[in-house]
Amino acid sequence: MMGWKLVTNKKSPLTYMTEIPSEFDSPTYRDVLSQFDAAAEWFCLDPNIRKRLRLPQRALCVTMPIRMDNGDVHVFQGFRGQHDTSLGPTKGGIRYHPDVNLGEVAALAMNMTWKCSLAGLPYGGAKGGIRCNPKNMSRRELQRLTRRYTAEIFPLIGPDHDIPAPDVGTDEHVMAWIMDTYSQQRGYAVPGVVTGKPICIGGSLGREEATGRGVVYVALEAMKHLGIKIDGTTAVVQGFGNVGSISARFLSEAGIKVIGVSDSTCGIYNSNGLNIPDVIAYKKAKHTLDGFPDGEIITNEELLELECTVVIPAALSGQIKEDNAHRLKCRMVVEGANNPTTKEGDGILKDRGIYVIPDILANSGGVIVSYFEWVQDLQKYFWKEKEINEKLHDIIITAFNRVLRFSLSENIDMRMASMAIAIRRLADAHLARGLYP
Repeated sequence: MMGWKLVTNKKSPLTYMTEIPSEFDSPTYRDVLSQFDAAAEWFCLDPNIRKRLRLPQRALCVTMPIRMDNGDVHVFQGFRGQHDTSLGPTKGGIRYHPDVNLGEVAALAMNMTWKCSLAGLPYGGAKGGIRCNPKNMSRRELQRLTRRYTAEIFPLIGPDHDIPAPDVGTDEHVMAWIMDTYSQQRGYAVPGVVTGKPICIGGSLGREEATGRGVVYVALEAMKHLGIKIDGTTAVVQGFGNVGSISARFLSEAGIKVIGVSDSTCGIYNSNGLNIPDVIAYKKAKHTLDGFPDGEIITNEELLELECTVVIPAALSGQIKEDNAHRLKCRMVVEGANNPTTKEGDGILKDRGIYVIPDILANSGGVIVSYFEWVQDLQKYFWKEKEINEKLHDIIITAFNRVLRFSLSENIDMRMASMAIAIRRLADAHLARGLYP
């Protein structure tokens, strides 16, 4: 029997009793809902639309028996959630991680809806994932798992329905296997079914760097607003995957001293600044930051608490929370990961006057250039990288300045302003389309 939690709106006589089904309940889902509820309460969102947007439109759970290299059969669990289709097909990444669950997928799909709406893209949000540890699997095992997962979610995806992309633990090779499996079922090549593909099969120039590039574009624009000069500015980046490593590289190229970075194994710190190209080369060769010769080994927890100008959490959800937010020693937090700050952590940062650029704005560069890739695939006409980067800069900085103006005019923080703008666009779409049947 489906379980429900009672959530009471303290500022309104309305009581919402349909809010958190037990199958979606998770820390990430609760955090995302708390952000939504705060924004919905702030601008008095229509209660019927509010009820609708608190739950995913569709959620699929699948199981996949895969023959491992040793001959054993292992059954993996996978998920795909689609939050809202009022603005167009859904869009969102696929992650491979041991902690993937339906609640996390549903929450991140919701976050993707806000992100696409805020950027002005014709998408709703989706997210998918497989509960596995890709680091312990061979390439052959990953390919078999990916192709079986694609076959299981086949009814939900397609260039006009739901377009996956890379996320934690996945990359362009995984997207290529998804595209090929889907195309085999269709009988012809369908490059637009996924984004983040290799260039040779319809990928876009600039896509690999897009999220990290967007994070830095937004960070520099925020620094300009706050009157922070680049000279003497320092940064810390938690997470050294695609987003973190590229963010660190662009920060360094902009003249900002990156004094600390981390991956899942450890962090490294150098008060004089790390040579980021050397760190990237070391990580690529060793698959870890541990042992990097020109930096002091620290923990991920210690990394976040380093004294610096900018912290970029670019790892997993829930990294800045109640028990460490009061120890951050930075001027700004620019969220490169999805939902890296919990509700409690966000409140502490706000009380301390730390300027936060929320994930739905800061890391939207990836979905923006994924949109470009999708458009190029549909048109069969591809753009130059300079044009892509210029369009990315224009869209993300326009979004930043729109949020900033609204934040200043209404005397609210950037997270509330971002959420309010995003949700209002969705509310307008729902009201215009009406209720079916």
